[in-house]
Amino acid sequence: MRPFRSALLALLSASLALGAPTLAIPKARPTAAKKGGPPKPIEVRVGQAKDLTHIEFPGSDPISSRKDGADLVLRFARGSSPDLVQLKVAPPHFAKPATITASPGGVELRISPADGAVVRLGKADGVVFVNLAAAPDAAPVAPPPPKDQTPVRRADPAPASGVVRMQPELQGKALALRFAWRAPVGAAVFRRGDAIWMVFDAKAKIDVSSAPHGMVQFRKVEAVDGRDFAAIRIVAPPTTLASADAQGPVWTLTLGPSQPIPSQGVSIARDDAAGPAALTATMAGSTGVFWVDDPAVGDRLAVVTALAPAKGLDQRRQMVDAVLLPSTQGLAIQPIAEDLVVSAEGDLVRIGRPRGLALSPATAQLRRSSPVAQDVSLPTASALPGLIDFPNWSKTGDGGFNRRYQALLDAANAEGGKGKTAGVQARLGLARFLAGSELSYEAIGVLNLLAKTNSSMLGDAEFRGLRGASRAMAGRWHDAQADFSSPVVAEDPASALWRGYVSAKLGDNAGAREQFAHGRSALYQFAPEWKARFARVEAEAALAVGDVATARNQLDLASGEHVSENETAAIHLAQARLDEAQNQTDQALALYDEVSKSSYGAVAAPALLHATELRLVKGKLAPADAVSTLDSLRYRWRGDGNELETVRALGHIYLGQGRYREALEALRSAGQRSPDQPVSLAVANDLSTAFRALFLDGQADGMQPIQALALFYDFRELTPIGADGDLMVRKMVRRLVDVDLLDQAAELLKWQVDNRLDGLPKAQVSTDLATIDLMDKRPEDALDAINSSRTSLLPAALNAQRRVVEARALLALGRGDHALELLQGDKSPEAADVRAEASWKQRSWAQAGALIEGQLGDRWKRPDPLSGEDQGRLMRAGVAFSLASDDAALTRLRTRYTKLAEASNAPDALRVALAGVQEGTLSAGDFARAASDAAAFAGWVAASKKRFHDQLLAPLTVPAAQPVKQTTAKPVPAAQPVKQTVAKPPAAKPPVKKS
Repeated sequence: MRPFRSALLALLSASLALGAPTLAIPKARPTAAKKGGPPKPIEVRVGQAKDLTHIEFPGSDPISSRKDGADLVLRFARGSSPDLVQLKVAPPHFAKPATITASPGGVELRISPADGAVVRLGKADGVVFVNLAAAPDAAPVAPPPPKDQTPVRRADPAPASGVVRMQPELQGKALALRFAWRAPVGAAVFRRGDAIWMVFDAKAKIDVSSAPHGMVQFRKVEAVDGRDFAAIRIVAPPTTLASADAQGPVWTLTLGPSQPIPSQGVSIARDDAAGPAALTATMAGSTGVFWVDDPAVGDRLAVVTALAPAKGLDQRRQMVDAVLLPSTQGLAIQPIAEDLVVSAEGDLVRIGRPRGLALSPATAQLRRSSPVAQDVSLPTASALPGLIDFPNWSKTGDGGFNRRYQALLDAANAEGGKGKTAGVQARLGLARFLAGSELSYEAIGVLNLLAKTNSSMLGDAEFRGLRGASRAMAGRWHDAQADFSSPVVAEDPASALWRGYVSAKLGDNAGAREQFAHGRSALYQFAPEWKARFARVEAEAALAVGDVATARNQLDLASGEHVSENETAAIHLAQARLDEAQNQTDQALALYDEVSKSSYGAVAAPALLHATELRLVKGKLAPADAVSTLDSLRYRWRGDGNELETVRALGHIYLGQGRYREALEALRSAGQRSPDQPVSLAVANDLSTAFRALFLDGQADGMQPIQALALFYDFRELTPIGADGDLMVRKMVRRLVDVDLLDQAAELLKWQVDNRLDGLPKAQVSTDLATIDLMDKRPEDALDAINSSRTSLLPAALNAQRRVVEARALLALGRGDHALELLQGDKSPEAADVRAEASWKQRSWAQAGALIEGQLGDRWKRPDPLSGEDQGRLMRAGVAFSLASDDAALTRLRTRYTKLAEASNAPDALRVALAGVQEGTLSAGDFARAASDAAAFAGWVAASKKRFHDQLLAPLTVPAAQPVKQTTAKPVPAAQPVKQTVAKPPAAKPPVKKS
């Protein structure tokens, strides 16, 4: 009898087997029983696996099949009867006892699936089989089928006809099958069950019509057409062995009783360096990965082809997720996990899964018991990687701690002295003892040294759990988080508890709650002290997110354990926080006062802090007394989140008292000292909020401008990015301009231009800076501000404003011609002011008088008193017309403005200016002094201040005007002032003798 096929078929994937379609079995000619003898029973073979029962009938196919409800009914020919011993007396898994009944023309076999099971019919290699398996609860979402990884070639190796003909040749007891390609191709040769496979990495049709008949080497040869590959499948007896070789583009498959050992082998090694656990096969000349359907089993194989010479895997490798089949050439992998990934790159083939293969630990060899002195008993590992067995690991025996520690230390030193090939049990035993004794820093040192000498320990689950727990006990939260982030402890519930503990300490309360939920099953395996601690920290995390019910339940759990005084005080503190959250303030205050008397500062300090805050809110404590208490507390307990919480509360009180500098200094110093604390982010937010409230919301408006400026400069790194920060600076500038602190205002705007702005906003603020420079009589700096902020596109309104400011700066430098050239075509009132000023400075009196009178416009029609600016213009117009000997213009001015001049603040000066130059009165020099530049400059400064007061309060925005290309003249570098041509005043007319 041929080898039992179910050894292979029983390993079928249940989902693939259940998906096989019901076959339509063609009618077979009935086989008559021999005369004079009983009918020959039909052989029934049964194979069972955990998830599948496989039944087949070798040599006797049913002539028909049908489904009757959930049952499968097979009809066999007359004169034969199945052997029901295995199906009726002791039915296999997933099946009820089978029955057989007579029917017209034969017998019917009824196979009934057990409750919750399904039955399917299939056929492979001419043999009908039946599979029974558990019915799926829901149709699983199958992962997408893997894609073939094809080689990159310059030319197609298939013959021009697209057909590769098999050429058989008998060589003694062996049969050689040759396959000639046009160019060298990769191939794989392996056996699976009764079939020998040869897979090529190129697409072509393989012609097997020349296969000889009646050969002992094989029973059947068939071609398999793949999407990206070509293959043949040969059904052969187990005594037939296969070998492969290639000469150029011709591959030869030899079938015979012997098999030569390949000249090269394929080495398999684990690969933990690239991420999740995987395997790496070193196979020279690998060309591609192809997924081949096996019709006998119904699953898919991953076949890796390679170029000659022959190289294969000498023996079967069974793993949890895959099986590596023996091969003569290349690799053949039977996936067990549905998400198995196989890839080839160069000489390396990687086999893995997205979450890693289930492999034995890389440290398994190192964990073999190393010789230890007989009188030293090592602490044994816990059932879970992250489970610290505090009661047992910390046992010292009769000799006490020192003797126990010294014995373990000696054993660890002796083991470490043997080099990297020595075991690790003694050093792990020492680390367990130290961790169980809560000597966390010492345990970290032992484990770090172990990882340094044996880097493979970083992939060990117990090592990660032990070091992560030690780091957590030492308060090294980020280091502990790194250990517990390792994939080797991802599914460990004890490690999940430590992850939750660390996350809570880092301020990730939502993540902590999730991890505590994952580790719930391991909570009761910890010692009472840590069981209560985990429960208490979970309660604090729940309270932080507002889940009062969970907080209460976890605190009840923690309170029921026998723990130390320090942990009891911590539980009472958490209970007080819960009472405060439930508005039970009196009960909370009582607990706070009780805990604040504890000698354990880590709970006494926060208890005093919360009691002080609660009394301050309820009005039972004056702010000054609260400041005294908190100021003392901030130096009493330092170095953790409690110090930051104390400083934060103190800063809030300072702000409420108007002690802004003290508040900002306290908050800033706290954030700088402990930047890694979770509460440091809240402190930074408080600091930023306080700064915004002072300089954006107006709280600093009550301070003297110079004091506000000093405070702003000392904390200007807090200036927010964006429009709010820019508005903050402009508000500060407005206050400085109002009190004539022009140097400071210019410095602040220059800092904003140099450090915060670019493009259009920079041009806008630079224009304001230039204006302030002009107000402070620094025209060179004004020109620098304008020139350093030029850009290709500016809104028309801003462009016009910049031209006026630049013209004023040029005029102040004595370059009036350049200023007038810059303002050509500008009809704005601001440009008219500059033109009038330029005419005055150039002593073009007639033109200056006309321009200045134009600035006054119809002011004479309004009866309200003249403003200081209007008085200055009227005086200048009178002087200019007098020096130009324009009596008509002077008469016009006197007629219109005499009444307004008499009611002004300087009636005498205006009366003189409007009277003109007369004999015996003021000279031309006196007129010039009467209308000096100072008056006009003061008027312009006053108008500029008003504009600043109105405009600097608005954020930087693009004006509504459409952008136009800037048409300003090229910047003119500051040079020596141009010599002015001063027009001489006209000679005075001789006095007219009165008649």
